[in-house]
Amino acid sequence: MPAFKTLDDVAVAGKRVVLRADLNVPIKNGKVTDETRIVRLTPTIAELAKKGARVVVLSHFGRPGGKPVPEMSLMPLSAPLAKALGGLKVHFAADCVGPAAEAAANELPGGEILLLENLRFHAEEEANDAGFAKRLAALGDIFVNDAFSTAHRAHASTEAIARLLPAVAGRLMEAELKALGAALERPERPLAAVVGGAKVSTKLDLLGNLVAKVDHLVIGGGMANTFLNAEGFPVGKSLCEHDLADTAREVFAKAKARGCRIHLPTDVVVAKEFKAGAENRVVAREKVGAEDMIVDVGPYTARQLTHQLEKWKTLVWNGPLGAFELKPFDAATNVVAKAAAQLSKEGKLLSVAGGGDTVAALNNAGVAGDFSYVSTAGGAFLEWLEGKTLPGVAALEAAAGR
Repeated sequence: MPAFKTLDDVAVAGKRVVLRADLNVPIKNGKVTDETRIVRLTPTIAELAKKGARVVVLSHFGRPGGKPVPEMSLMPLSAPLAKALGGLKVHFAADCVGPAAEAAANELPGGEILLLENLRFHAEEEANDAGFAKRLAALGDIFVNDAFSTAHRAHASTEAIARLLPAVAGRLMEAELKALGAALERPERPLAAVVGGAKVSTKLDLLGNLVAKVDHLVIGGGMANTFLNAEGFPVGKSLCEHDLADTAREVFAKAKARGCRIHLPTDVVVAKEFKAGAENRVVAREKVGAEDMIVDVGPYTARQLTHQLEKWKTLVWNGPLGAFELKPFDAATNVVAKAAAQLSKEGKLLSVAGGGDTVAALNNAGVAGDFSYVSTAGGAFLEWLEGKTLPGVAALEAAAGR
C-alpha cells in the first residue's frame, strides 16, 4: 500500500489548492453524455470549498496535440461541474498557465472554484516539462491529485508538479488506492480474478502478474479461445491468437507452479454470425464446429462460476466473459456479475472491478453500483493490476516522505 498523505493532512482554509482532476468525459452535441467522472470528483471539491479553500481545477480533454483546439475546450464543463456541486460558483480561465490564469487564481475567493483551460493545449504537459510544471505550481499553495485515471502517465500536472508543492491525494484517489490495495496487496483469501477481453496479447503482463498473486484465475472473452486452442480444443472461426499457443501454455505452467487454478469454459455459446440476435446454440468445448464462432461462455460454466464465487473472499474483475455488447451474448457476464454483486452486498465478497469494457458490462448487467468498488480508470487500473509503478502515485509517495 503506498504511503501517501490525504486531505486530512493539510490545512486548506484560504489556500490556493491546485486540484488535478480528470474531466475527460464523453460529449455529444455539446452535452455531457456520461457524468460519472464529474460526479466522482465532487466530494473532493465540495470538501475543499467547505473548508474555505480556493480550488483551482486542472484537467486534460481529448488529444489536441499540444495546441489549442476550440472543440476540446473545457469551458463547456463549467456548468455541469457547477450543477454537480449543487450550484457552487465555478469560474473559468481561458488558459491553464500565464498571467491570466495566475490572476484568476489569486483573485479567487475562498470557497469558490476556478476551472482552467485544457492542459494539453500545451505540448509541455505531456512532455512532463519542469518549466511548465513550475508555471502550474505558481497557481497554488497545495497540490491535490484526484485523478487516478491519469496516474499512469508522467505528465507535468501529475508527476512534476508534485515535486514542487505539498502534495496529497484527493478523496477519489484515496478511495481508489485503498480499494486496489485491499484487493491485491493484502487481500482476504481465496483471491480470484476474472480477466476477459478480446486478445491475450494485450494482457500478457496482466496475466503474468495475476497468476503470481491470485488463487483462482477465470479467463473469458475472446482470450479464452486462445487458451482453449492451446489445450487442444477446437475453436472453429472464433477470434483466436493461434500464434500465442506456446505463450498460453507458459501461463498455464506458471500458474501451476504458483498454485493458481485457471478456470476456462467447459461449455460455450457458438454462432455462425457475429451480430446481435444471431442464431446460436450451446455446445461442449470439445464440440465446436469448423464454422462456429465462440461468442460467450456457456450457461453451465456460468453456473459453476457462481458456485465458486461463494467460496471466494476477494474478486478482481477486468473484462467481460463474452461479446456482451451483442445480446444475448451478455448472458454469462450478467449471471456471474449479478452473483458477485449480491455476495458483495451481503458483505461476503470484496469485489473490485475496472477497465472501460468492464464498467460498461457491469452497467449493462445493472450491478455496477453493487460491487465493492468500480474504478473508472482504464489504463491506470490495468497497469496497477500488471504490477507496474504509476508515476502519479509514486510522486504522492515521494511527497509524503518529504
